[in-house]
This record gives sequence, structure tokens and C-alpha cells, in this order.
Amino acid sequence: METAEFLEILDREGRLLATAAAKAGLDAPVPACPDWRVRDLLRHTGTIHRWAAGVVADAETSPRPIPDPPDIDGTELTAWYREGHRRLVATLGGAPRDVTCWTFHPAPVSAPLVFWLRRQAHETTVHRYDAEAAAGGPVSPIGTAFAVDGIDELLRGFHARARSRVRSAHPRVLRVRAVAGHTDPATAATDIDADTAWTVRLSAQPPVTELGGAPDDPAAELSGPADRLYLALWNRMPVPTVSGDPEVADLWLTNSAV
Repeated sequence: METAEFLEILDREGRLLATAAAKAGLDAPVPACPDWRVRDLLRHTGTIHRWAAGVVADAETSPRPIPDPPDIDGTELTAWYREGHRRLVATLGGAPRDVTCWTFHPAPVSAPLVFWLRRQAHETTVHRYDAEAAAGGPVSPIGTAFAVDGIDELLRGFHARARSRVRSAHPRVLRVRAVAGHTDPATAATDIDADTAWTVRLSAQPPVTELGGAPDDPAAELSGPADRLYLALWNRMPVPTVSGDPEVADLWLTNSAV
């Protein structure tokens, strides 16, 4: 996907999140995060937006800790979230394409700016879904190409890190497959026209994931339409289809939360 696409999605999804949060109300529970109310969702996402904007704006080359969320509420919280989202979009949209700054996982992207655009677009989309679910739906569609990109970032970025808890005492192979086709006509323009699959090699070390790979006999497979599989792998809904060795599938599903 192109830089401009990530920026457009980040802008749109952040505004949709604010709209859904207002509809739900700050006291509404967030279904996928049982300990959270909508106010917690706004505090978390707004903090992440400011943190990411600061890393890029300051061309920070060392890890920057995520600060604590502010102790604010009501209309002040809503305005604070909106302002932070606008600042993030403006910062990433105006940053030099060759800016050098810290990134925190090895997802294969071409430059730090692309890393942060991609990461914040997915961060905001997942939490937009949370806000719309808290409001009782309906939820906005997720384009298939973007969902495939998000699955790739999760598998080849987050779970390539040493902190991934998905480990197996015995080497096993898991297949993750986004099924071609679209589940919503609104996403058709960006739909994939062929299945996209990842080979995830599990061992006592962090998972090693290859785009494609096509092993003859994966121990298990997680599959489904890309938009639903994306949300499932981010623990927002059940995986559409689970096949093969249930122990291997459960190993992923139980330990893969980021």
C-alpha cells in the first residue's frame, strides 16, 4: 500500500472512532476489552497518537516510553482525543519522507515514516472497531487490501519480536490464509483477487513467518475473509475457520495477544 493510502485511512478511522465514542457514551463497555469503558479507549488511543507523533516530529532515534494517559474526562477528554488525532495526521502527513527515527518491530517496510503511518493506521482502525462495537454497531467496513496488510504486519512484525509468547517445544507449522473475494461491496475496489497466505514456523524461539511458503502439510490453518480474519487475529472476533490439529491452533489463539 502507498503512503498516501495509510494517511487517508488514519485520518478517516480516527474521525470515525471519535464519532462512535460520542454515540456510545464514555461509560459504555468495550466488548473486546472487558476492563475498559469508552473513556479508557479514548485515553489509550489518544496517548498512542501523541506518542507516535512525538517520535516522528522529534526524529527520536532511541526508544521512547509510552506516557501514562491523562486523568481527564467528559468533553475535555473527547476534545483532547480529537486534537491529538489531528496532530498525528498533520505530523505524519508533513514529515520528510526520509525522516530517520526509532521503530519498534521489524515489519518489512521501506522507511521509518511508512512504519509509523502503517502502524498508526492499523492501531486506529482496530480501536475504531472497538468504539463502534461499544456503540452497538453497525461497524464500518475494512478494505481487503488493508486487512491483508494488517495481518502481514501482525505476523511478520509483532510476532517476529523476542517478546512474542507464541512458542512450541516441538517445531510445528501453522498456515494463515486470507480468502479471496469480498464480504462487503464497499470494499470491492481494493479487494484481492487471490488467496494470500502466510507460513508461520513455530518453535521454542519467536515465530518465523514467510509470506507464501506453501508447506505440503501444515499442522493447522486459520483462514477466512481478510477483513474478518484481520479482526480475529487482533482478538476482536472468532477466527472464521480453524482446521487441522486443534492443539496447534489453540497454541496461537491462546498466546498471540499483543
